[in-house]
Amino acid sequence: MYLEILLMVIGFILLVKGADVLVKGATSLARRYGVSFFVIGLTIVAFGTSLPEFVVNITSALKGSTDIAVGNIIGSNMANILLVVGLTALIIPLEINIYAKRRDIPYALFSSILLLILASDTIILASQDNFISRLDGVLLLCVFFLFLFLVLARSQDEFVEETILESYTSRYTAVLYILVGISGLYIGGELIVDNAVSLARHFSISEILISSTIVAFGTSLPELTTSIIAVYNNNSDIAIGNIVGSNIFNILWVLGCTSIVHPLLIPSTLLIDLSLVVIATMLLLGLTYLGKKNIIERPKGIILLVMYGIYIVMLVARG
Repeated sequence: MYLEILLMVIGFILLVKGADVLVKGATSLARRYGVSFFVIGLTIVAFGTSLPEFVVNITSALKGSTDIAVGNIIGSNMANILLVVGLTALIIPLEINIYAKRRDIPYALFSSILLLILASDTIILASQDNFISRLDGVLLLCVFFLFLFLVLARSQDEFVEETILESYTSRYTAVLYILVGISGLYIGGELIVDNAVSLARHFSISEILISSTIVAFGTSLPELTTSIIAVYNNNSDIAIGNIVGSNIFNILWVLGCTSIVHPLLIPSTLLIDLSLVVIATMLLLGLTYLGKKNIIERPKGIILLVMYGIYIVMLVARG
């Protein structure tokens, strides 16, 4: 048991460091082409910090542990909105980019609603079970590529401030960072999935509970560290772009690819969790209109953290 816990800790460390190195390399390359920080956060950084979820999910699907794949995404998105935004705002008030408020948070909300609809087969289609099928996965990927197209189409109009983040690596070093980061993410994902399943069986705990809490928290560490570092560097654009983009990537890209590899069975209890993702996203959007508009202040951060605490207690109580 202690060896499994140690290997999971090593896996989380590899995920965080792998994502960090990958983001550094990818961001350095992007800056050479004059891409704005919000677009970098929404796409490249979000992609890098979503890679742990992607690796864990694909690995889980190939091993047949679909409960971990679904629970990981739900738990990770809840952690991103409630825990990551909450902690970040608690440290430094988080300014919300106007693009995030008007387009990207609503797109994340639309993605979560779409996922809930696709997963509600027993309600909508009167089926015996709920599945995210391969056809559903294709639809999620189509919506994902539409999102990328819309982001890249508008990126030319966004202001690029060259002084915030410098291009600190050569092109070849950046590519090396990307390769090393991907390797760390792959190895870390393997360690986490294998040992999380083993621990769940050892303690007779459901894989969904393990994946929605421990695994989800571990795969959200890159978002947390990236966002905190970004706001400390006075760059809320990368922080909020990373969080919102990561949630969109998780639902559309990660679950889309995962369900194509292996159709995902959705227990009826998880429909409640998917509904909570929708509610959490609506809460984040609503907070941008309350108090100081376009700013997630410390009191708002506390609200998000309390909501995350309630969510975790609910998961543990349900078992």
